[in-house]
Amino acid sequence: MIPPPLLVIVGPTGVGKTAVAVRLAGRLAIEAVSADSRQVYRGMDIGTGKPTADERAALRHWLIDVVDPDERYHAARFRREALAAIADIGARGALPMVVGGTGLYVRGLLKGLHSAPPADVALRRELDAYAAASGLPALHARLADLDPAAARALHPNDRIRIVRALEIRLLTKASAGDAAAAATADWAREVTGWRLVMIGLRRERGVLNRGLADRARAMADRGMMDEVKTLLAKGYDTALPAMGGIGYRQFAAAIQGRLSPHEALRLMTRDTCRYAKRQMTWFAREPEIRWIDVDRAGGIDGVVSTIAETVAQEGLIE
Repeated sequence: MIPPPLLVIVGPTGVGKTAVAVRLAGRLAIEAVSADSRQVYRGMDIGTGKPTADERAALRHWLIDVVDPDERYHAARFRREALAAIADIGARGALPMVVGGTGLYVRGLLKGLHSAPPADVALRRELDAYAAASGLPALHARLADLDPAAARALHPNDRIRIVRALEIRLLTKASAGDAAAAATADWAREVTGWRLVMIGLRRERGVLNRGLADRARAMADRGMMDEVKTLLAKGYDTALPAMGGIGYRQFAAAIQGRLSPHEALRLMTRDTCRYAKRQMTWFAREPEIRWIDVDRAGGIDGVVSTIAETVAQEGLIE
């Protein structure tokens, strides 16, 4: 039996993934499954760079606006829901296209997720009580003592993931490095189950960073501050993982008087550029990716033509 086709488009934030996907929809019968861990949250539109209403009218997007900011969303849930969406799209004769920059989501979808111990209710209660009594910085410091690598990878306000990292450490005694090595061994295998074309978009770092600075200013001009004010007014605490996202934590600090709006924008831009660098480091380890330099390809239209030709040559469409 011939495996079903799957197109995947990845790359750092701000590289043009959404624009490419939307224009591809003008040439191919496709639907997009978003692989973005921030765009799942309702009410968080500007700072997450969600597709606009016009873009969503031109191309159907799955797994956007899935949960409220105070709900938990994770890689295992994404994999389950993405597989269902891909099957639905394929059953209707369209080409499923996964688009996003959350590397763990994409890798977990294609190659499965590394097993981890189930939640321990009693331990979670103990850790939650510790956080309530001593504060999130103390909880993060406790993780730093036990597993410095895991602590460095997590924002100090990310209570849910800090608790989970402590839980894994305390239950298994494994460090983040040990877990990463085991996961790498699991994920080294080939992708099976699909006829896969995986495209990575990139730009020279200086060019990308200048574009990210322009993008951050445009988000501020579109009402980023008001979006964060609305979320805070609805009772979404800054300790929530969703509210710790880039842009949201900086502008929340500005609203609370801890930063000036100018400094909030500067830090948002800085952290976005750093995040894009981390994304490229992650995707550089993926052997399935066929890289396209957006500028050398002639911009978005050139990238679209290249992908459309590749999809036809690989037999993903009839």
